[in-house]
Amino acid sequence: MARTLTPARARIRRGRDMYTLEDVLRRHGFTHVAGADEAGRGACAGPLVVAAAILADGKRGRIPGLNDSKLLSAQAREEVYEEVLDRVLAYRVVTIPPADVDAKGLTVCNLGGMRRAVAQLRPEAHYVLTDGFPVPGTWAPNLGVWKGDRVAACVAAAGVLAKVTRDRVMAELHTEYPQYGFGEHKGYSTEAHQAALRTYGPSPVHRRSYANVSAVSGVASAARTVASAHDG
Repeated sequence: MARTLTPARARIRRGRDMYTLEDVLRRHGFTHVAGADEAGRGACAGPLVVAAAILADGKRGRIPGLNDSKLLSAQAREEVYEEVLDRVLAYRVVTIPPADVDAKGLTVCNLGGMRRAVAQLRPEAHYVLTDGFPVPGTWAPNLGVWKGDRVAACVAAAGVLAKVTRDRVMAELHTEYPQYGFGEHKGYSTEAHQAALRTYGPSPVHRRSYANVSAVSGVASAARTVASAHDG
C-alpha cells in the first residue's frame, strides 16, 4: 500500500526556499520526489508538452536560476534548461499532438501525459508533486500544490523542461508555417495570431476544438474558392 503523508507531519514554514517541500518529503522516507508540469495548455496551436523530473538530493540538485518558467526570459530558460539536464536524477518529456487534444480533450491529454511521464521515470518516483491540481492514477502518492512551479523545485524544473521543449517545437513549426508567426507567440492567441487566422484559416497544427480556431475554420477553403474563380 502506498504511503501517505499527513499535513500534521509535513508543516512547511513560510519564507523557506523552493526546495523545502522536497526536503520535508525526503525526511519522511520519500527519497525520489518527482515534479510534473506542462506547457501549452492555453495555446490554440502546437502540441501540449508534459514533463516530469526528479532532482538529485543535496547541492547537486540545486539548480542555479531555477524559477517558474513563465517568469524567466527565453535566454534564462535555455540556460536553466541546460542546468536541469546536467543536474537532474531522472526526467521524461511527453509531447501530445494537437489532433489528440482535439480528439480526447485538453484535460484528458494533460492528466494522461503527466501519468505517462511519471510512469517512465527511472528511478521510479516515491512521491509526485504537480502544479495546482492532483493527478489521479499515479501509483505513488500525489499532491497538487498551489503555484507549484514557484514553490517546489522539481515542479519548476519540469515546467522549464516542458516550456523549452515546446518553444523549440514551435520554432520548427514557424519554418513550415511562417505566415502565423509561431516563432513569436508560440501558438498562443495574440492579436497578430488572430489576424493571421482570419486571413489564412487554421493550419494543420491548430487545435480545431478551440473556439477561436473553429470560428475561422472555413476561411482557407473560402479563400481557395475565390482564387479558383478568379483563375477561371
